[in-house]
Amino acid sequence: MAIEIERKYLLEAYPVELIQEGIIVVEKEQFIEQTYLALDGDQELRVRKITDLTSGRLEFTHTFKKGWGIAREEVEYAISEGLYDQVVKAHGAIPLTKRRVTARWDSTIIEIDDYAQISLLVLEVEFPSLEAADGFVPPAWFGQDISTDKQYSNKKVWRDLQLQAGREA
Repeated sequence: MAIEIERKYLLEAYPVELIQEGIIVVEKEQFIEQTYLALDGDQELRVRKITDLTSGRLEFTHTFKKGWGIAREEVEYAISEGLYDQVVKAHGAIPLTKRRVTARWDSTIIEIDDYAQISLLVLEVEFPSLEAADGFVPPAWFGQDISTDKQYSNKKVWRDLQLQAGREA
């Protein structure tokens, strides 16, 4: 099982000026619909529909994650649109949606997730090792490090969205 190592930051505002100045170079933009199928302790099972906002290309994935914090086990693979549609319809949940911008800042790849449903902006950086993650010094504009703050985890945010809609999560 692969290990995903990432740090997450709470952005105060979308970095429009840094993009305009060329400090951040946007590489791709996607719209992601994410639905959790099962949550149990530190384990989660989810599906995603990912739309490339430039080409319109669709991708569907099924992911299992285990663990908390900056390093978690992850298995992800592609699934068909038909399977995705069946699973989401059977589950009947409201998907968590986000606009993801993947960009290069200096020599670092960053992902900015804009959760319009809940007014939340998160910046993520993935690392090849725990040492690299621990040694990373973010600039002030990244905002507060929320890597280990469970209130900002996607599964917690998704569960809150279901409760707001009157659905059992």
